[in-house]
Amino acid sequence: MTLRADHIDLTLSTRRVLRGISAEFLPGKVSVILGPNGAGKSSLLACLSGGRLPNLGTVWIGDQSLPTLAPKDRARRIGLLPQSGDVHWDIEAGALVGLGRFAHQGRGGQSPADSAAVDAAMAATDTMQFANRNVLQLSGGERARVLLARVLAGEPQWLLADEPLANLDPRHQIDILNVLRAQADMGIGVIAVLHDLNQAARIADHIILMHGGQI
Repeated sequence: MTLRADHIDLTLSTRRVLRGISAEFLPGKVSVILGPNGAGKSSLLACLSGGRLPNLGTVWIGDQSLPTLAPKDRARRIGLLPQSGDVHWDIEAGALVGLGRFAHQGRGGQSPADSAAVDAAMAATDTMQFANRNVLQLSGGERARVLLARVLAGEPQWLLADEPLANLDPRHQIDILNVLRAQADMGIGVIAVLHDLNQAARIADHIILMHGGQI
């Protein structure tokens, strides 16, 4: 099912950061949002994920408006990789990835299906070797892949990534780009905020260029 922004406006404090944005995103495709700082890229992604409610307009997933979905239902459909890759507590990488299954779990805790999803996510991001390591002991690139695995463990229909390449060296940037492309090839809709046109050209099926809160 598609993910669609329908004439959305967003004002933060007194600044209008999104101005009548309409865009449709397709499953199985990589859509990249590009633009200078302050263009509204992250704000658009926040609205698409349900993290922010626009002042005007609606975000739709299929034929349902995003605000009408229960939080757990929305979390099962949309996985968000936020801009910050910081982790501030002692936790093993495998346990951190397991947190991505929260929206699927009932009172019985982790099920065999949960464990299988965690293993698949860590295999997809090549992080199985870090499962028993404290995430605070991992490099920035390693931690970025573990955080991506946490999102993938939730088996979302849509993967939204806000500047997933920030502060990574070129090799780790390519690793993340390859994972995003692979997820789209398996049918997941991917929307990523990037800064570099060459990186976008490497994986994108669809590019949105923003400036001043508009496409």
